Amino acid sequence: MNRAWVGDPGSASSGARPDEARRHNRSALLRRLHVDGPCTRATLAAELGLNRSTIKAVVDGLAESGVVSEAVPARRTGAGRPSLMVLPQAESAVVLAVDVRVEQVAMSMVGLGGQVIGRHSWNLRRATRTPGEVITHVAESAQLLAEELAVTPAGAGISVPGVVRRDDGWVHEAPNLEWRDIALGARLAAVLRLPVQVANDAEMGALAEHVRGAARDVADLVYISADKGVGGGVISGGRPLRGTRGYVGELGHLVVRPGGRSCYCGSRGCWETEVGERALCRALGMPEDTPRGVVVAELRSLETAPVPGPLDEFAEWLATGLVTVVNMMAPDLVVLGDLFTALPPGVVDHVRGLVHERSLVSRAVGGTRIETSPLGRDATLVGAAELAFEPVLGAF
Repeated sequence: MNRAWVGDPGSASSGARPDEARRHNRSALLRRLHVDGPCTRATLAAELGLNRSTIKAVVDGLAESGVVSEAVPARRTGAGRPSLMVLPQAESAVVLAVDVRVEQVAMSMVGLGGQVIGRHSWNLRRATRTPGEVITHVAESAQLLAEELAVTPAGAGISVPGVVRRDDGWVHEAPNLEWRDIALGARLAAVLRLPVQVANDAEMGALAEHVRGAARDVADLVYISADKGVGGGVISGGRPLRGTRGYVGELGHLVVRPGGRSCYCGSRGCWETEVGERALCRALGMPEDTPRGVVVAELRSLETAPVPGPLDEFAEWLATGLVTVVNMMAPDLVVLGDLFTALPPGVVDHVRGLVHERSLVSRAVGGTRIETSPLGRDATLVGAAELAFEPVLGAF
């Protein structure tokens, strides 16, 4: 399991008190089941470095509490009596995940093991995009969803497309939402009456890919997503790179075209102005406000189109930014998320080739992997759930 940083309380020291050691062992075992799924007691003992009697005590205690169960595997291999599988019980620990986008809010109730128990979403318009309206709607919808599913969430994780202070969920600026200096974490915690954590959407995408997506066994990755804007999340050495107060990942504001189009950040020629959703619309010969569904459908129609083609210049700008990212971060893997997942495979192949050709670091490692996200648009919602689970798993 290569994702120990997710809610990791650290190793239990040899001098730890018995109650601290038990708590650590419970949390470590649940984290293993939550991230990697059911397994046998023998596997738990081997992976966690605990003896069989300790594993038995922990599993028995969690089973008595209804947090895990044991069952015969559905598919048997070999002769003899099969070993029982230890399974997480999804509804024993549930969190609320919320993904605030420019045009939509999505939420889900997610159980232990990553099982989505229920979900809900609604569209945003200018009048309903204000912080107060969003907070009220989130609180009301979360209560209705919890009542419908008969669950009580233990915490909430919120993804926002903006600059977020991680220690308290203060949204310094979310330009595409037209939000500035919003105490989102405190306000949501007050109305939801839950522990709330708020983070940048691209950071949540990186977390999701690291725990449940294309980068499960990767220690160094960069997640790049495109919606109205372009953002980035970084996992370095198996842990999130957050910078001062969490203000990291604004990769969309790398200047790739000095003197280019004006950007809302105050600069000109930012990467976002060349590869964001509006830029993609221009490349396709569409108005910049074309509905997303129409844009995606047009991209799908180009899956067999030759390269170079209508997206050739777009691919050049995407590669230009990625060369800088790869040279700076030296990731094992770059994951393209959100709207980038709809790019035709030929375009992604072309971008991959350009990066390898132009990046010294990519050439040095034999070609940096560049892949589209298997989680698609759900990546940030999945990441928000994992963010909420961090303290929950550590509390068992």
